[in-house]
Amino acid sequence: MSSETVSEDREVAVHLDTRYRALLPAIAGDDVSVLSIKDAEYGASWKRRGGAGAFMMLARKWDRLEEAVQRASYDVFAAALSDGREEGVLDDIADLRRYLLLVEAEVRVRQRRT
Repeated sequence: MSSETVSEDREVAVHLDTRYRALLPAIAGDDVSVLSIKDAEYGASWKRRGGAGAFMMLARKWDRLEEAVQRASYDVFAAALSDGREEGVLDDIADLRRYLLLVEAEVRVRQRRT
C-alpha cells in the first residue's frame, strides 16, 4: 500500500467522522446562555439600527472570519487549529453564529405579528 493510498484513506475517514454531533447540544446551550447574559447587559442594542444595521453587524463578523481564514487558503479547520489568539477564529465563528440566532429569532417574532 502506497503512502498516497494511506493518506487518501485518512482523508476519507476524517470526512466521514461525525463525532462533532455529540458537541452540538453543548454548543447550542452555550449560545443560549451567552446570549441571555449579553441581552441582560446590553439589551437589544444589536438591532438598534434596524435590519440594515443588523446585516452590517453580520458582515463585519464575516469579514473578520474571512480575513483570518484567507491566510490558511480558506481552510477553516486549519485556520482555527493554528490560531493562537484568545479571540481567534473559533470566537469569530461563535459570535457570527450567535448574531445569526438573534436575527433569526427576531424575524420569527415579526412573522408571528403579521
